[in-house]
Amino acid sequence: MLKDEHSAAVVDDLGLGAPKPAVPPNEPGTQLITAEQFILQQRMARFPTTSGEFSWLLSGITLATKMVAAQVRRAGLTSLLGSAGEINVQGETVQRLDVFANQALLHCLGNRGNVGVLASEENEQPVIALQDPEGGKYIVVFDPLDGSSNIDVNVNVGTIFSIMRRDMSNTSDPGADVLQQGTRQIAAGYVVYGSSTMLVYTTGDGVHGFTLDPAIGAYVLSHPNMQMPDRGNLYSTNEANADSYPEYCRRFLHWLKSGEDGTAYSSRYIGSLVADFHRTLLKGGIFLYPPTSQYPKGKLRLLYEANPIAMLAEQAGGRASDGQNRILDIEPTDLHQRVPLFVGSRYEMDRLEEFARRMKMR
Repeated sequence: MLKDEHSAAVVDDLGLGAPKPAVPPNEPGTQLITAEQFILQQRMARFPTTSGEFSWLLSGITLATKMVAAQVRRAGLTSLLGSAGEINVQGETVQRLDVFANQALLHCLGNRGNVGVLASEENEQPVIALQDPEGGKYIVVFDPLDGSSNIDVNVNVGTIFSIMRRDMSNTSDPGADVLQQGTRQIAAGYVVYGSSTMLVYTTGDGVHGFTLDPAIGAYVLSHPNMQMPDRGNLYSTNEANADSYPEYCRRFLHWLKSGEDGTAYSSRYIGSLVADFHRTLLKGGIFLYPPTSQYPKGKLRLLYEANPIAMLAEQAGGRASDGQNRILDIEPTDLHQRVPLFVGSRYEMDRLEEFARRMKMR
């Protein structure tokens, strides 16, 4: 749960933490609390001597995602639907909205001054954004538009981001600082573009959700101190690939569907990691993206998909693993490294790993 000395130093530096006592949700007749106000209030109440640099960085993310949200809402009315006619470093078809979202984040974060390195799913190498070599101490890695293949059919998509600290003594190759364990993240979050646009983030001391109010153009606190249920009744996976899942995954899926323990699980799969995880965060259960014959090392990317989602899950009381190891403990070796991902409520994660252990012992 990131309670080591590193996270304590980060919280002190950023001036962030969970509200104590919890801030109530915004209700009719109550004062609205925006994301920026929320962070500022916590910094002033808990760490009044800190600089508040993270607020400035976060404003770059919120600005970029508001721009993306506006284009997503108008996608059918503009020229941003469809393929951009390119293949990215992942070997995937680039959508026009991928390009827009990537450029929006690169522009809004690159102008912050305190961001030194930016790394995106859409770029083969990290982008060095050292406007201020002495002040660019943060690294932001992101998937600009997760699930973008769904945009043409009006299905939820999202943006995922992870924030780390840069080694300020490394002036020769700042891009190398991107390869850090998930435990070194100082913040992580996502924005889901759906029936409403919602920002969910953590700085290592709880998970908080903000809904974009289009009337005022601001993210407003709507889900303080989010907690994943200890157990759910939903599972999410692409069962079309189940025949090539490892045997323990196939047995686990059979157990979920059998109702052996008295719980009748239902299947829900959107095909957008942000949307599938957002539902799991709110409702509990488990999301599975195992290795397959086509992707024997997994398909999801460690640094800008699995790590931020794992940090959010753990901070909300859930768990995330690759089937054997905690996601946040995996040592990255490549910016676009892929991993299997299992994330969800503690009960379902315990049962999954129990199946994995049994098969390993045979």
